Amino acid sequence: MTAETQVQRKHTEVAVGVLLRESDGALLITSRPAGKPYAGYWEFPGGKLEEGETVEQALRRELIEELGVTIGTAHAWKVTEHDYPHALVRLHWCKVMQWSGEFEMREGQQMAWQKLPLDVAPVLPGSYPVLQWLSEERGLLFDQSYYEASQPKA
Repeated sequence: MTAETQVQRKHTEVAVGVLLRESDGALLITSRPAGKPYAGYWEFPGGKLEEGETVEQALRRELIEELGVTIGTAHAWKVTEHDYPHALVRLHWCKVMQWSGEFEMREGQQMAWQKLPLDVAPVLPGSYPVLQWLSEERGLLFDQSYYEASQPKA
C-alpha cells in the first residue's frame, strides 16, 4: 500500500465494550462469527457507529444486537487505532460494569469470561493495547509475544 493510498483510507469508528464482572474482575471476550473478517478470532464486543450515534449509543445498540444484554453506563476509557487489511479502525474503548438480561450469542459467536492473561486464541491484534492496560492496572506483566504466538501463520 502506498503512502498516498494510506492517507486516503477513512477510519471506521467502532465502539468497544470492556465488560468487567464485579465478583472476580473477569472480562468478557467474544469470538468473531463466521463470514466476517478474522472469523474465529477473539475480541471485545462492540461495533461500528452509525450516522449520528454517540459512542455510548452505538455500544448500547451493538450489545443488544450481538449479546442480548442492556448495559448500564459505558465509561469512555481510551481510544486507539489499528490498521487491518480490510479496515482502518478507530476503537473507542469503554468500561462497562453493569448490564441486565441474559447473554445470548445472537450472531453465532462464542463468549468467555477470562482473567489475564487470556486463555483463548487467537486474539485480534487491535485488542493488544487494551490487554496491556488492563494487565498494568492489575499489576501484571503484559507479554505481547504470548498473544502473537497464537496467531495463524500467513
